[in-house]
Amino acid sequence: MTDVRTQSEVKDITRIERIGAHSHIRGLGLNDELEAKPVSQGMVGQTAARKAMGIILKIIQHGKIAGRGVLIAGPPGTGKTAIAMGLAMSLGDETPFTYLSGSEIFSLEMSKTEALTQAFRKSIGIRIKEETDLIEAEVVEIQIDRPASGEGIKMGKLTLKSTDMESTFELGQKMIDALTKEKIESGDVITIDKATGKITRLGRSFARSHDFDAMGPNARFVQCPTGDITKRKEVVHTVSLHEIDVINSRSQGFLALFAGDTGEIKQEVREQINTKVAGWREEGKAEIVPGVLFIDEVHMLDIECFSFLNRALEDDLSPVLLVATNRGITTIRGTEFQSPHGMPVDLLDRLLIITTDKYSDLELEKILQIRCEEEDVDIDENALKLLVKIGTKTDSLRYAIQIIMSAHLVCQKRKGTQVTIDDVKRSYMLFIDTKRSVDFLEEYKNEFMFHHIDNTGDDDSSMR
Repeated sequence: MTDVRTQSEVKDITRIERIGAHSHIRGLGLNDELEAKPVSQGMVGQTAARKAMGIILKIIQHGKIAGRGVLIAGPPGTGKTAIAMGLAMSLGDETPFTYLSGSEIFSLEMSKTEALTQAFRKSIGIRIKEETDLIEAEVVEIQIDRPASGEGIKMGKLTLKSTDMESTFELGQKMIDALTKEKIESGDVITIDKATGKITRLGRSFARSHDFDAMGPNARFVQCPTGDITKRKEVVHTVSLHEIDVINSRSQGFLALFAGDTGEIKQEVREQINTKVAGWREEGKAEIVPGVLFIDEVHMLDIECFSFLNRALEDDLSPVLLVATNRGITTIRGTEFQSPHGMPVDLLDRLLIITTDKYSDLELEKILQIRCEEEDVDIDENALKLLVKIGTKTDSLRYAIQIIMSAHLVCQKRKGTQVTIDDVKRSYMLFIDTKRSVDFLEEYKNEFMFHHIDNTGDDDSSMR
């Protein structure tokens, strides 16, 4: 008989983090006086724009003003989206931040105004306060009576104590399962939500710190709770207006949040919710948390969407609208009229405009260095300077950033450990930039099927 042996292989499974275009952004990089540091939190340069965004940050945090609009305008690759991402990071998780691209409005299976309304409602948070009864105490003893047959309903007793009192509670099957799941044992300090029965383990009591010789490194010791075992505490939940809309507009209620397809929500439902939220605010049960709606490539919206934004900004329940565009004077989509940034003048009049400028060579070098660190690419000083030169020559920071990873792969191909000038040159020859692409098209224009030259304008010359 053949002896078959199997060898098991154990592999460490690590969480893979995706590296995005703005994954290195940690905040706006401002000090306490809202002065922009030259290099901080992944942000480089654009000090005037970042300082202006810091003032908008304070306006949002105070939450006193609704319906303010901000436009970030500047050439491509000057950090408009990065500044918006820095604002989102600075606001934290408590403040809603909704990211939307202008073209998304036309791809959703609902009307444009409904899509914008839902985006606005997602950007308004409601901080709901409610009081709940909690049992907070140290576990003295757990007794569980199991049937002799091993089947049937388990019964038990739970003895809890605080510094002032001790009490015993009867346990049912549900509470016994919850205690077993949380691995609660004698000497643990726990809390029990009386409304839901949820059990939370806070840690081990200091009085039990010497009971066991072998104690894990992650063991946490806490003081025995003082006062009564039963306490009344205030719990705060933060939800968006859109989540409340979905829950109240679908028959399945809370499960509708996970259904995905929300569809169009009736205006009557939203009006009832607004009235209810206003009542909560008067009673002190809820607090409005105005967030941010960021629409990138806002010139992709049409005149109907711009008209809606004009009206939506006047609503009391309106977030701060942050839009970005890299267009100059161009046609408003849906009309034949031209306007700055491709937006109607009456909407532009409502917006505070922040401009971004092109980066200097020193700032380009620092940005490329940060991106190399973010993408875990070891690059020598001369290759980094060549990347800066490429970014300046091609007038495209994005192209220079794209070259980083391709040069790294070329370096790996030759089994190198550090990206050199030759690796960057190799990538530069393999992948052409926009300017070289335009030159190629003009040189071989007769080889292509269609080639249109506008003799009346200077668009082609500007591309060259």
